[in-house]
Amino acid sequence: MLKNNLIKFTIILLGIIAIFYFLKTNFAEYNIKKSISACVVAKKRVSESFDLEEAKKFCEKEIRKIKK
Repeated sequence: MLKNNLIKFTIILLGIIAIFYFLKTNFAEYNIKKSISACVVAKKRVSESFDLEEAKKFCEKEIRKIKK
């Protein structure tokens, strides 16, 4: 009886850990992409001469530096 409960508990715990890891990795990248998009929009509003590729590179570099 105790052995069955321990096995069930272990399986449930491993499942929860796997789901947490899966969600964390997927949504972390999604959040970074949204942050980069918001940064590019802000750059466009602020700057007089706007270059999309330059703004993307700058924003990605700065946001990834902050996220580390």
